[in-house]
Amino acid sequence: MCRLFAITSELPCSPMTAITALDVMKEGHDGSGVGLFMTDLAGPWEEFKGAPILSGIFTNKGLKQLDHYMMELGFTTKYKLSIKLPKAPPPGVPKRDVYLIRAYDYPESWEGLSQEEVNHRLMMIRLQLRQMGLDTGDMVVFSFWPDVIMIKEIGDPMTVAEYLGLDRKELRARVIMAQGRQNTNYAINLYACHPFFIQGIATMTNGENTAFVPIREFLESRGFPGYIGYQSDSEVFTHILHYMYYKLGFGIEMYKHLITPLQDRDLECHPNGSFLRHIKHTCRRLTIDGPNCVIGVLPDKTMFMVQDRKKLRPGVVGGKPGMWAFSSEICGLDAAIPDRDKSKDFQPMYLDTAVVGSDRKEVKIWRQTEPLPLQL
Repeated sequence: MCRLFAITSELPCSPMTAITALDVMKEGHDGSGVGLFMTDLAGPWEEFKGAPILSGIFTNKGLKQLDHYMMELGFTTKYKLSIKLPKAPPPGVPKRDVYLIRAYDYPESWEGLSQEEVNHRLMMIRLQLRQMGLDTGDMVVFSFWPDVIMIKEIGDPMTVAEYLGLDRKELRARVIMAQGRQNTNYAINLYACHPFFIQGIATMTNGENTAFVPIREFLESRGFPGYIGYQSDSEVFTHILHYMYYKLGFGIEMYKHLITPLQDRDLECHPNGSFLRHIKHTCRRLTIDGPNCVIGVLPDKTMFMVQDRKKLRPGVVGGKPGMWAFSSEICGLDAAIPDRDKSKDFQPMYLDTAVVGSDRKEVKIWRQTEPLPLQL
């Protein structure tokens, strides 16, 4: 099993907060990789809230390819973080040339574009860069989006964090997601490392999704260019959330109804039963088969946790007003927020969606049996 930890805080946190929580849960991951997602960024990045930030790993040749490509598109650098590395990486961590985090100015030709068109173009640039990297092996691109930084690497999470010097003042965020990876593939692929991201939406999962193939086929049939990749069976959770949010226009309360719809007998007495039965029928190929614990973040910085029907992967939510954490194990919460009221820790069950909004005041628990907060 992998181990997951996420934190949402009024005060900016170092990614080491999440890495330390993973480290105390290290019996649950094998040290084969770590993934970080950060948003609601602090420090120098706050000055560039609307500017797209590119995160990835490059060879020196790949960096030249990137610079040429971005210059041709009309992007100019506004700010970058250079990570200076020791000559020799620690055991288990590959030697890399450049870990890049760079904020760009939009091309002048983009002025006047709708936000939807800007979002589409940013995604397409990321996909093009990713393909260039797959063709040449000179770049791995994780994200290209405003107010988002992603870092992924092979190796033990704490070892990687110390090697990259992640406890630096330039890396602070109010929302952080981190995964300590349990390798279930024959070869380790950085694109298979959680969290996964698309257009402001990120998720990470502890578990396995044996319904992966029909879900992937359904998503690929939507004709949306961003529904590709799938080096991990868990990436579909991110794309289902994106489909729900952007294509169907639903809030987080609908996510569970897509991935784990209620039984027909339960729909008979549900206040929105007729509508939910229609959704269950039309989106039946999005139903997952676990066990899975999913933690995710929406574009408005809402954080949530859900479990599938089997409820065989651990997950707990706890904290205090202004700071909440979602963790695979209680010891992860203890490491990050030791002064919380532990009697209020909550472990979501299969009907629950645990949500902390961007105001970070409280944990709200919504159950699938409750009426939908929608105008149907």
